[in-house]
Amino acid sequence: MTPATEPLLARTPLLASGHHDPLRASGEPVRWGVVSTGRIASTVTSDLALLPDAVLHAVSSRSRAGAKEFAARHCFRHAYSDDGGLPGYVRLIQDPDVDIVYVATPHASHFTVAKAALEAGKHVLCEKPMTLNARDAAVLAGLARRKGLFLMEAVWSRFLPSVQRAAEIIASGELGEIRSIQADLGFPAPRHPEARLWQRAAGGGALMDVGVYPLTWALIALGAPQSLTAAAHITGDGVDAETAVTLSYPSGARAQFMVSLTTVSAQAATVSGTKGLMRCNAPLFNPTELALTFGSGETRLETFMPAGHGYTYQLREVLRCLQLGLAESPTMPLADTLMVMSLLDEARRQAGITYPSDSSEATNRLTAEAGGSLCRED
Repeated sequence: MTPATEPLLARTPLLASGHHDPLRASGEPVRWGVVSTGRIASTVTSDLALLPDAVLHAVSSRSRAGAKEFAARHCFRHAYSDDGGLPGYVRLIQDPDVDIVYVATPHASHFTVAKAALEAGKHVLCEKPMTLNARDAAVLAGLARRKGLFLMEAVWSRFLPSVQRAAEIIASGELGEIRSIQADLGFPAPRHPEARLWQRAAGGGALMDVGVYPLTWALIALGAPQSLTAAAHITGDGVDAETAVTLSYPSGARAQFMVSLTTVSAQAATVSGTKGLMRCNAPLFNPTELALTFGSGETRLETFMPAGHGYTYQLREVLRCLQLGLAESPTMPLADTLMVMSLLDEARRQAGITYPSDSSEATNRLTAEAGGSLCRED
């Protein structure tokens, strides 16, 4: 198990400076290629379009019609699709004018697409989870480091003004010694044959889809745990419908969270210390309020109004890093991704959550046989 550390989350230069506007250009234009035309790709792209130094260069999809429609809707210059046995994402990666590839495909194909992009010399922003296990994440991190390329997992919550402010309050000691974190993120996910969240082969399930969000609150408050325990309700299809995790620390502090694809929950996080507590409003992955209550009876409410859908802060940081020639973001370094993936691996082991890609043989086979069908739209 990963040893206990100090609380995580470096202050982003954007929010640490006097200029908090993510829509303000930070350097020369950067040309983006987006792999996938699904929901998250569309939302993030709409925020990307708000940044004056981001060029929407190319998008890829399995289908020609889907790629063209997405390109027209978001004003991309080029649209790539599966053609002649060559997947659309490969055609996009082969475009010499693409500087960075944003991977927004279903979880199970992140490793294959990100690896192909890095091997082609492209920088990569990959949706969370970067991969389905720590081993594959380490392969991507090692490849990016050897080639001197930027690679980051898209844990966008870390860059939000509200979450950054929460980390600042915790670090200040205003809440005293942190003793407990409670967080939950549940919602009824519709079940139908094509629903990615309910497909084991696509990397579905509650823990891998949204577990990183409540886990982030534990990490910014207490850092990596000394140990964890996990349990899950797994469906007949092998997907975790609910997973509960407890993180334990040498000080006796605990962090508990539950994620669910069946339950309506508060979708909030509470950080409790010896002097006070802080609670964010829903949803905890993009909160707009921090409510503080102290032992003295004093209360305080801090409010936030994110730019765009909130992805703009993450995207601004990626642009800043590329414009400065940085291979990693100090706010979302690869070491943190590898640590979180190791925690998720242990949680999955205890809860009995498995995926076809867990064996090295399966990973090698998927990599060798990757085609357009591997990259269904998210």
